[in-house]
Amino acid sequence: WQFGEPVHAVTYYAPERRAATDALGLKGGWMSYFGCRAAPLGAAEAQVVASLFYVFAPAMVARSIPDAWRCASPSDLLHARAESMDLALRRVLGDDVVRSDDVARAADLAAAAVAGCDMAGRPLGAANQAVAAPEEPHLRLWQALTAIREHRGDGHVHSLVTAGITPAHALVLQAASGRSPEDGLRANRGWSDDEWSTAADELRQRGLVDGNGRLTTSGAELRQRVEDETDRLAEPIVGAIGDDGAEELVVLLRPLATAVMEADAVPALNNMGVPWPPR
Repeated sequence: WQFGEPVHAVTYYAPERRAATDALGLKGGWMSYFGCRAAPLGAAEAQVVASLFYVFAPAMVARSIPDAWRCASPSDLLHARAESMDLALRRVLGDDVVRSDDVARAADLAAAAVAGCDMAGRPLGAANQAVAAPEEPHLRLWQALTAIREHRGDGHVHSLVTAGITPAHALVLQAASGRSPEDGLRANRGWSDDEWSTAADELRQRGLVDGNGRLTTSGAELRQRVEDETDRLAEPIVGAIGDDGAEELVVLLRPLATAVMEADAVPALNNMGVPWPPR
């Protein structure tokens, strides 16, 4: 997660992606985001996308989906995101790195991990597993990392639901932990002030946050259980390559992630739960 997510997340901040979807007629950055991320699912309805993405307010998703499919087909958006990532990764990493043996080896490992994973019960992971692998190693790596992170995300949603943590609860807990700023989480996920306050009140009644909006001991313990369960549920994604393969993949990803962060291609202060530099 520490070293794969930054490489994947270049897509969310890349001007190349926005330019590609603007050319297709999509309107605005959020329609571009929802369209490109949801494209592996096909022309899914807003309720489906909101359910699977989990932490976005349904009303926010509905402002982009299904209108995105009226502008461009999911297959057009899959093509656009691959083309834009080709340009973005070449810009951020440089052509020499993109063409390197290390990137090719990382792509082989990540693709093997994805191909060997049973995606039952992992809808976003399965949708990305089904996307045809690009020929170019850097794009094959990016697509595999996308499937890996969505597999992990599917497990995280399962962990949250099991713990009785609603989408709005999850964001309030994230803000209460101090890992992400409240204003950014609330605005960038589309929740109103009233919806946020209601979620915070519900968590206070459960003894998970205090009157100052900070995690209580019980809240911190619950949040850690969710994170631990998320990690446990993520283990199958590397089953096909084993511990040695997973460790090699981390070694190969580390300089790529460092280059991404040092280039500010993904902001160090973000809402994706990726502390940087790693502790």
